[in-house]
Amino acid sequence: MKVCIAEKPSVAREIAGILGATKKMNGYMEGNGYQVTWTFGHLCTLKEPHEYAAEWKFWTLGSLPIIPPRFGIKLIDNPGYRQQFSIIEALIQKAEMVINCGDAGQEGELIQRWVMQKAGCKCPVYRLWISSLTEEAIREGFGKLKDQSEFTRLYEAGLSRAIGDWLLGMNATRLYTLRYGRNRQVLSIGRVQTPTLALIVNRQSEIDRFTPEPYWELKTIYRGTTFSAVKGKFTKKEEGAASLEMVQQKDFTVTDVSKKQGKEYAPRLFDLTSLQVECNKKFAFTADETLKLIQSLYEKKATTYPRVDTTFLSDDLYPKIPAILKGLTDYSAYTAPLLESKILKSKRVFDNAKVTDHHAIIPTGAPIRNLTENERKVYDLVTKRFIAAFYPDCEISTTTVLGEVEKITFKVTGKQILKPGWRIIFMVEQKEAEDEKEEEEVVLPDFIKGECGPHTPTLGEKWTQPPKPYTEATLLRTMETAGKLVDNDELRDALKENGIGRPSTRAAIIETLFKRNYIRKERKNLFPTQTGMELIRIIQEESLKSAELTGLWEKKLRQIERGTYEAGRFLDELKQLVGKIVLNVFSDQSNRSITIDESKQNN
Repeated sequence: MKVCIAEKPSVAREIAGILGATKKMNGYMEGNGYQVTWTFGHLCTLKEPHEYAAEWKFWTLGSLPIIPPRFGIKLIDNPGYRQQFSIIEALIQKAEMVINCGDAGQEGELIQRWVMQKAGCKCPVYRLWISSLTEEAIREGFGKLKDQSEFTRLYEAGLSRAIGDWLLGMNATRLYTLRYGRNRQVLSIGRVQTPTLALIVNRQSEIDRFTPEPYWELKTIYRGTTFSAVKGKFTKKEEGAASLEMVQQKDFTVTDVSKKQGKEYAPRLFDLTSLQVECNKKFAFTADETLKLIQSLYEKKATTYPRVDTTFLSDDLYPKIPAILKGLTDYSAYTAPLLESKILKSKRVFDNAKVTDHHAIIPTGAPIRNLTENERKVYDLVTKRFIAAFYPDCEISTTTVLGEVEKITFKVTGKQILKPGWRIIFMVEQKEAEDEKEEEEVVLPDFIKGECGPHTPTLGEKWTQPPKPYTEATLLRTMETAGKLVDNDELRDALKENGIGRPSTRAAIIETLFKRNYIRKERKNLFPTQTGMELIRIIQEESLKSAELTGLWEKKLRQIERGTYEAGRFLDELKQLVGKIVLNVFSDQSNRSITIDESKQNN
């Protein structure tokens, strides 16, 4: 028998139906030469400290650092998990081959490998690697099964991540709790969790230290249009008042009118982070809610694999685009014009060099059924962005008008859409987007160089604003680029290599900070709790809270995945770091401690 192991029962049922394994058994399905079984996500985990050495069960400073000579795995202590594992184990022992049908990613590879190792798998193992759960994708995947050895580096990267998180989290949490905690309070520290908390705490410190300062802006209204002085802000009111007085009694003269035609490209396709950002902005969904919704859409065959960090498609998908568009029957008003001619193929959409394991999140074109209201919202975002990618560019005309009064130059810029192109897809939402902008894009009246006339100048007082608190959207973007908030797509792509956490884990990290009561939320804004602030204050070791340094570790994990960095070297570096952190804390002669009782913090 060929034994297929999926990551959850629902996926196993889909695969079994396609393979013809229709006979229901206890914990698996059988038929047509296949037995299809499943895990429940993680059935195994790394062993606890006391399972390596009895003395490590007790939290003592003398036992640190805890570094096992060799790491081992164990079954998670859950009756349901144990029962299902025993079924998988029995099937594997009699199998002619095993087909790993886990999620096609680093975490999915780790989950399945641990189960197969624990079950003592000795037969050949193959890998099903697919980007959607449609019948076509599954059949195609089974026609191209790969040898498990092709994914050894992926497993090594996942294992290095798990061991690295164990080493740092287990040692640093015990160390800081014993050295600085009070009132039996556990101070949870993690490789990604703590730098993320530090971002929020540091932003709050910037806000708290911020001192507002006044400035003045000189503007004038000519022919119903507001022009701003090119000089910009006046930091002294007297200077602004002097300029106002100079221009009050003189006419406004248009000195230059320039028009420049250009193009605006359609927004990039979604990766997981950009989808979480957009859903937070539009619907106030948390990162975790969005991940659950897009995962559900994937399991309902509506969209492709979600845990991705690329916004591009591979070239081999191009021939499939017309069929996907044709399947989007609810969007036929948008897809019909595209299907009348050859589909546009742009380097901004198709780029093999920017696709590794999976492509961007797109709809599958399969019929959609039984979507919840929130699933429909996410599906609509993904689908409209996919359709827009194949529309022509939006053609615009930008007009810049300069004017002068007594040698003081004023300027206004306006934009006009000549051909909407891809914007047609988002016309209904366009007004909302414009309302959010500080300066709405306006179409200017026709001005003629040399014309002049009366105008109404004003000097407005304003105050400098503090940095804004993080929202989940801005925090995700900052995690993606290792502490730098970057708007430019190309620059963000370059920095993604050093992002902290992975797209699939960032939502869980944010949720952990809430559960630990280190951060809280007011509307969309994230704030540190008193405990969260004290924890970051007490951590003197920069390596534990630096987003940039954590980003370098993430880069090395990606390099392990690609085979350009050794897993053993990565773990040796972390072991050395753990030893150094322990030594530094032991050397701390201060009486610093965290005295806040976590149970009294507001949720």
